[in-house]
Amino acid sequence: MSPVPLTWLYVPGDRPEVVPGTLGSGADVVIVDLEDAVAPDRKGYARAATVELLSDPVAADPVAVPVHVRVHGEDDVKALNGLPGLSGMRLPKITHAASVHHVAALAPGVPLYPLLESALAIEHAYSIAGAHHAVRGVALGEADLRADLGVRDDAGLDWPRSRVVIAARAAGLDPPVMSVFPDVRDLSGLRSSCAHGRDLGLLGRAAIHPRQLPVIERAFRPTAREVEAAEEVLEASRTGAGAQALPDGRFVDAAVVATAERTLSLARRRR
Repeated sequence: MSPVPLTWLYVPGDRPEVVPGTLGSGADVVIVDLEDAVAPDRKGYARAATVELLSDPVAADPVAVPVHVRVHGEDDVKALNGLPGLSGMRLPKITHAASVHHVAALAPGVPLYPLLESALAIEHAYSIAGAHHAVRGVALGEADLRADLGVRDDAGLDWPRSRVVIAARAAGLDPPVMSVFPDVRDLSGLRSSCAHGRDLGLLGRAAIHPRQLPVIERAFRPTAREVEAAEEVLEASRTGAGAQALPDGRFVDAAVVATAERTLSLARRRR
């Protein structure tokens, strides 16, 4: 089983010369952006450059870093469909399950990642997450969501974030990835924000600069103490004695064991 991705690095689609460097940046996934990062008069060029980039069979190497594309519209979906270097499409501003079905019909077999960026999308979170077997994950687009909701700080996003965590879990998907932290210089703020997102059940984060990647990786990887505690739980579970209490008072049952297994799975990721 492939390790759960924790770091997703955006790169503008109209800068194809930058993409090879990002593949060696340490990101688990590279996202070529044809939407917000590209000016309107550059979108045609960005699409053509991305098609050329992902037409290279070398990019389809299964041991290489996966490359996703955040599409801007139907023309992008049609142009990218079937390219050997494409590992997934990120779908911005999705509000209904019908939109997911439409893209899945245009690009059969391509893994899809809807982005929820409005109040309406949050209301339809579960139906979007479970819309089609091609959906492999959902996430928030927080800049647009902030504007739509009129919230001033992160506290106003706690409920939408939790809503999407629940929707993803109910649909059998991996936990959602956090949206980008826009200040690339504030690594302390990024670290704190990631810790809060982890507490809410989010896992991993998108980035807009390589310097953010190590902070995100560390924030979502289990600490040494968490790994030790998880190993103690699994060791106790091997006795086959059913639910039991550890010497420090922790109660061990099936749910606690499942959490410990997830913790150790994250800890075994590549370093």
